[in-house]
Amino acid sequence: MVLSLLAMPEGRITRGTTGTNRLRRVDRWIAASPALRDAESPLVVDLGYGAAPWTVLELADRLARVRSDIDVIGIEIDPERVAVAAPYRRPGLDFVRGGFEVPLPRGRRATVIRAMNVLRQYKEDEVAAAWARLSSRIDDGGLVVDGTSNEVGRIASWVALDTAGPQSFTISLRLDGLERPGIVEERLPKALIHRNVPGERIHDLVTGLDEQWARAAGYGEFGAVQRWLHTVDGLRENGWPVLGDRRRWRLGELTVPWTAVAPLD
Repeated sequence: MVLSLLAMPEGRITRGTTGTNRLRRVDRWIAASPALRDAESPLVVDLGYGAAPWTVLELADRLARVRSDIDVIGIEIDPERVAVAAPYRRPGLDFVRGGFEVPLPRGRRATVIRAMNVLRQYKEDEVAAAWARLSSRIDDGGLVVDGTSNEVGRIASWVALDTAGPQSFTISLRLDGLERPGIVEERLPKALIHRNVPGERIHDLVTGLDEQWARAAGYGEFGAVQRWLHTVDGLRENGWPVLGDRRRWRLGELTVPWTAVAPLD
C-alpha cells in the first residue's frame, strides 16, 4: 500500500540518528504486550524512525514472529527519509510522510505507536500535547510507547500510554558489564529527564535502584542477572509497586505504574 498526505505533517524534523539493534529492548517488550498479542488486526507504527529505515525493518521482523498478520508502517516527517526507505516496501510494510497526526489507510487506528527518541528533542512543556495527539490515534486497548535509548541499545526507558493517558514506566538495561542501574538517568524520556532532582519521584526511583544494586553486590558472583533480581526484590521490599514477574526482570527490565514516577506538578 502507498499512502499520501494531504495536510502539513504535525511536528518537526528530528536529528535522525539511528542504528541497527538500537531498539531491540523496546521491540521485545512490545512483542510481549497484550496490546499486540490480543489485537484483531494489528497495525504498528514506527514514528520518527530517522535517517535510515533499519529500526522499522527490525520491528517488522521481530513482531512477525508473534503475529504473522501484522502491518507495520514507518512514518517520517522528512520526505527525503521516506524516499530513502521506499525501496524497502513490501507486503505488510510501508513508509509514509507524516507526523503526530499519524496518517493511516482507510481510517484505521494503530495498535501500537512506537515513538522512540522523538520527543526527547522537544521541550518538556510540549510532551502532554504530543501524548494526547498520539493517544487519539490508537485503538482501544492499544499503546503509545514514548522513550529514549542510547545509540547501541544497551540503555533504554519508556512510558506506555493508552487512550486514557500514561500508564506505566519501564527501564531496560543490558546487565552484563552494568556499573550501576542509575545510568538510565541519561536516557529518561523527556517527561522525566528534567525531573531527576531531589524531591521528585523519578529521582527516588533512580536513587533507590543504585542503593539496592550496591546492597546486592555480593550476588554478583552468581552473575549480573542474580544481582539484578535481588535489586528488584529490594525495591519491592521498600514499597515500590514493581509490575511484571521474574521472567521480565531477568531481561534487565523494571516496570512501575506511571503514578509511581509521575512529576509532582
